[in-house]
Amino acid sequence: VQLQASGGGLVQPGDSLRLSCAVSGITLDDYTIAWFRQAPGKEREAVSCLNPAHGGTDYGDSVKGRFTMFSDNAKNTLYLQMTSLKPEDTAVYFCAAHGGIRCSIALAGRGYAADYRGKGTLVTVSS
Repeated sequence: VQLQASGGGLVQPGDSLRLSCAVSGITLDDYTIAWFRQAPGKEREAVSCLNPAHGGTDYGDSVKGRFTMFSDNAKNTLYLQMTSLKPEDTAVYFCAAHGGIRCSIALAGRGYAADYRGKGTLVTVSS
């Protein structure tokens, strides 16, 4: 099983960026996929979650209205569209797969109870 996050980079405040999470080795419909982030010296934070089987999503309070998560099930890839980026969005972002639980539970667990986690991609928001 692999979850490969990509798309990170250096952007300026107010810019947009799209992250990808390519999933292999599992059937997406059987899992809830979530994005988490962790900045140096800070606790891991839940960002967003999507259930590919029915498309339901949930978001952390700090990104609601700015980030959108969606999937292309045919490509086994999930995306995190980030807009109006702020310096406090700077972190390593990674995706994780959770079997058989709702998004709210996945986010609350902050990825520590995920069945599978991928390596992250660094997003730096700086002027």
